[in-house]
Amino acid sequence: MCGIAGFVNGQDRPADRGVIEAMTAVLARRGPDGSGVHVAGPVALGHRRLSIIDVAGGAQPLSNEDGTVWVTYNGELYNELDLRPGLEALGHRYKTRSDTETLVHLYEEKGVEFVNPLNGMFALAIWDEPRGRLVLARDRMGQKPLYYAELPGGGLAFGSEPKALLEHPQIARALDPESLARYLFYEYIPAPYSIWRGVRKLPRGHVLVWERGAVRVARYWSPPSPTPESEIAPFEQAVEPFWSAFREAVGRHRRSDVPLGVFLSGGVDSSSVAAALCEIAPAANIHTFSIGFEDPSFDESRHALEVARFLGTNHHARTFAVEQVYELLPEVAGWLDEPFGDASILPTHLLSRFARESVTVALGGDGADELMAGYPTFEAERAARLYRGLPRPARALAEAAVGRLPVDHRNFSFDFKLKQFLRGAAEPLPLAHQRWLGSFSGPELSRLLIDHDFDVEAEHVALDRALPAAADPLARSLALYQETYLPEDILTKVDRASMACGLEVRAPFLDAELVDQIVRLPSSYKYGRGRTKRLLKAAVAGRIPAAILDRPKKGFGIPAARWLRGPLGPMLDRLLGRDRLERQGLFQPDEVARRIEEHRSGARDHRKPLWTLLMFQLWHEQWLE
Repeated sequence: MCGIAGFVNGQDRPADRGVIEAMTAVLARRGPDGSGVHVAGPVALGHRRLSIIDVAGGAQPLSNEDGTVWVTYNGELYNELDLRPGLEALGHRYKTRSDTETLVHLYEEKGVEFVNPLNGMFALAIWDEPRGRLVLARDRMGQKPLYYAELPGGGLAFGSEPKALLEHPQIARALDPESLARYLFYEYIPAPYSIWRGVRKLPRGHVLVWERGAVRVARYWSPPSPTPESEIAPFEQAVEPFWSAFREAVGRHRRSDVPLGVFLSGGVDSSSVAAALCEIAPAANIHTFSIGFEDPSFDESRHALEVARFLGTNHHARTFAVEQVYELLPEVAGWLDEPFGDASILPTHLLSRFARESVTVALGGDGADELMAGYPTFEAERAARLYRGLPRPARALAEAAVGRLPVDHRNFSFDFKLKQFLRGAAEPLPLAHQRWLGSFSGPELSRLLIDHDFDVEAEHVALDRALPAAADPLARSLALYQETYLPEDILTKVDRASMACGLEVRAPFLDAELVDQIVRLPSSYKYGRGRTKRLLKAAVAGRIPAAILDRPKKGFGIPAARWLRGPLGPMLDRLLGRDRLERQGLFQPDEVARRIEEHRSGARDHRKPLWTLLMFQLWHEQWLE
């Protein structure tokens, strides 16, 4: 895994080597093993390398045989060994064992359509010198990030993270106010937007072509349509074929020339990855990693240990004091060049650091929830339909009763779940899910932001309507999660948290072949008979401890609610104090003060909105002050 950056000047102006070196240098965390640049005429490509395949010979940027096509690439191809023989048969001569070289030769054969057969996670740039063409591409599911900005005079700059683009002298550090609203609504900024004015994200499954100053962006992959249940094998007959396909995906993801391990949380998803790997390789040779916390309501390490003992893996575990987590906040704000409100980025980074002491690559269980309906919000979706059918007086009575429940700051406490449910239960499904996941609703943003005339909820509904037609409500909700929450929250979190310490994390559930199979499955195979991730749980039954299958999903939580009332209080006062907010001119001081006071007194639980505001202020202090 690596970091990439580059630019092409309009009007054939020569590229400045000093600029690309500066852009590449700030990505050193992503690639601590080496760096390289290619500068020729108007183009400059940069690369920071984390050596995984062909450690000795895979340096980038890399070219074809005659030096006319160049690539800088961040990612892994899992079907590279299938693609290489055909390219060699066509006469291409390989100089390395790196999967990077296959990209160049595939582009020579297929042009821009070279991305179609790729099975992997990647963000890449190809410079085609004869055509004067720069091609950017991002993988189907959005595992690897790629940002870009059009430059004055017809040029284009790109990078793995915004910090690389901000090193370019023609790109200013300016806040996009509409994306501030997006961040507060989602807790992240969805593609194609970024927090920086003029900087955009290339969406998942898209390709960008710059040619002689003209830019076009197009989608190269869309998910297939689900197969009607009447046209597919009965559920019981689908279980073992699914497991076989999953095991093959895990097998493709284990290729590495450096030590490899597995993140093991003790949940179904990561336990399934570990179980599949144990059917491929000796369990005693498989390193699994988990972390725990002293607070028992947030600690799941005992479940991970139970799985590791069942499978017989070489398990590594470490327990942290909560103070070690929130002490990371200033450091995390330093390498997060966009605000990010998902608090689980802190324990994810701790786990990555811990695993990096022993391995360079880790497999994780990301993607299963969004593909196979694993979140409690999918169960809530059905409950919300019933709730919306109640008479208005009955709903008002329920809301009043829930509102009187005492605040409990434990992880996924009963009152927190009920109150979050009621935030979205009466809304149309796209808004309901976002109210359950996010921090601020549209009306709440109107009270919070000083200058606010942007309807982010309307934009969200329009995004949902633009998705392809779905067979049923669950299929549509899953498609929305795969378009937004998965790439822009979950995968962004894992990428930033792991790459900040030079660890590559792979997600076998997001293998291209496996995704096509899962998306085609009827919704009832994913959530049916009251069971989330129904097919996965049926497939892994007997392969992991039975108690793990029925554990309620808790996520990778931290005691943010309690911290905001205690040890983070001084930071909250400093960053969200009235004087500072008045100088900043973004947030209504009275609204912020009300939420802080209600949270401290225990009258309300504002953990999510206050954490989201705190993370924004840490980012703002680091990058704009």
